Amino acid sequence: MVVKVYGPFYASPKRVLVCLVEKEIEFETSPIDLFKGEHKDPEFLKLQPFGQVPVIQDGDYTLYESRAIIRYYAEKYKFQGTDLLGKTIEERGLVEQWLEVEASNYHPPLDNLVIQILFAPELGLPSDLKIIQESEEKLGKVLDVYEERLSKSKYLAGDFFSLADLSHLPFTYYLANSMGKEYMIKDRKHVSAWWDDISNRPSWKKVLQQFGAPF
Repeated sequence: MVVKVYGPFYASPKRVLVCLVEKEIEFETSPIDLFKGEHKDPEFLKLQPFGQVPVIQDGDYTLYESRAIIRYYAEKYKFQGTDLLGKTIEERGLVEQWLEVEASNYHPPLDNLVIQILFAPELGLPSDLKIIQESEEKLGKVLDVYEERLSKSKYLAGDFFSLADLSHLPFTYYLANSMGKEYMIKDRKHVSAWWDDISNRPSWKKVLQQFGAPF
């Protein structure tokens, strides 16, 4: 049965879509307009009680939270498409480590920048310059750690592309393209090379072509 993905035009669902493409899994999509409040519709809340995207339906199995979903498909289809988990338990440990770093250290300050620079004006709200400054400083420190790591290995978990790298794609796209903060990538030699590599993967280009840049 074809996997159904809700909310394909937003950033976190694109994390799922690029995983599905890498794993050669067929899918269909169902648009959810957050700006119109469709994520709060009673029928959608039956699938996702917190009113967030993405959600996937795989037959009678429903799952939400993008990082949980990509872990699920990387494991379920481990021997199909790109191996996104590593070949040894040690490699898997590093994949999980950097997935946690992305979720806990990298994403929060970047998400704050996205909200203040991109979403606030879209919603007619003022941007908080203090939050922008503090978040950029925090993100810069994280990227310094990445620069050190990527000076020693091509990708975050080693010399293979994995979920750890894939998970960075949608939100780093904002940083590198639409927020005027691309210097945070380009000024770091190894981070810049890493981003050029992962952002040019055919899977990511396909997702962007089909569903456009992340909102």
